[in-house]
Amino acid sequence: MRELQKVISGGQTGVDQAALRAANECGLEIGGWCPPGRECETGVIPAEFPLQETPNERSPDAPEVRRSQRTEWNVRDSDGTLVLRSHERSGCPPSVGTEWTIQCAARYQRALLVLEIEDQEAKQKIEHWLSADQIKTLNVAGRSEGASPGIGEQAYALLKSIFSTANELE
Repeated sequence: MRELQKVISGGQTGVDQAALRAANECGLEIGGWCPPGRECETGVIPAEFPLQETPNERSPDAPEVRRSQRTEWNVRDSDGTLVLRSHERSGCPPSVGTEWTIQCAARYQRALLVLEIEDQEAKQKIEHWLSADQIKTLNVAGRSEGASPGIGEQAYALLKSIFSTANELE
């Protein structure tokens, strides 16, 4: 039986909310840390996502990165972090939030998988990684809808196909 039990995320639009929605619909526990005031790019993170607010927006170790406290704590409180990017936005510089996520995974010695959402083998790569690293609590991070329009729908479809079999026998 697969180990995945819980999906956590910071609650931003795009990849974060798609992961929480897909996990919830597939019967997995959801949660995570979010910024004070439940702030996201569209206003307030929907109440359907049971996230805890961090006391500060920024981590003392990354004061220049917006929402860095929730990012750090979600990495810390997971067994592994999946970062979904989009190569269609390859002309853009790397997100400072994504770079901070990668640094936190190294700092807390957590498993990390960074993938382009368009990767045709993304589903198989994620399933293999979840199994090989025995991920029970998965942190999912990635671009917001504003930074990568449409990434939420792509992430939802991909993650729902993975989470729907998370508790089946091998």
